[in-house]
Amino acid sequence: MNASSNRSPAELARPRRGRPPKTPEQRADGNRRQDLINAAARLFRQKGFDATSTRDIAAAVGMRSGSPFYHFDSKQALLVAVMEDGMQSALRWLESRMSEAQREGANDEQLLQTMVRAHMDVLWGDHRDFIPVMLQEWQVLSAEQRRGIAELKDAYEAHWNPVLARLIAQGRLRAEVTMARLMLFGAMNWTLKWYDPSGRVALDDWTDQLVALVLQQPRDSAPSPAMRQA
Repeated sequence: MNASSNRSPAELARPRRGRPPKTPEQRADGNRRQDLINAAARLFRQKGFDATSTRDIAAAVGMRSGSPFYHFDSKQALLVAVMEDGMQSALRWLESRMSEAQREGANDEQLLQTMVRAHMDVLWGDHRDFIPVMLQEWQVLSAEQRRGIAELKDAYEAHWNPVLARLIAQGRLRAEVTMARLMLFGAMNWTLKWYDPSGRVALDDWTDQLVALVLQQPRDSAPSPAMRQA
């Protein structure tokens, strides 16, 4: 016997508390959350948060204007979801690429190349809009929302710090860890303004050139005085 059989007809007829039953449209939209996040990221990047309406976002995914509110309480909640989803995806990809490189016995220079390439994959992949949105719209978030995103950023950056610290200890990198990481991120993130993925420099080549630019030669392979004079 289930619990409902003990309820009176009046109790059974009484409306249930909580979220109202889904309409047919809402059931059809049940898997559209990710579509909304992707569309919002693209529109927030193109038009800015203030100039983008929930109606714009709904139209971009073929939904009615009120449907996004079934998934998100507000436009600002959707902005937070854009940043959280982007950072979580970036973190998973970085961890996956690093784990693969470590299994193959990569040294610290190769790990740095792996991390730079993984970051460029994030910047130039299908869901690349979230980083410009984070940079442009950070001030829109509340202090609590910023803390949540900052925790994900800290987790992402934590993978970089030990590798950079070891390269500094080896004399391969002449910078303090935080400054080295910020300068690398600045160089990579700025490619969103100028890099052409269909141009003559492939992402692998760009990665190799950036790592070669920032790293010193190993101590045991430094040029001899005669070579320096030449």
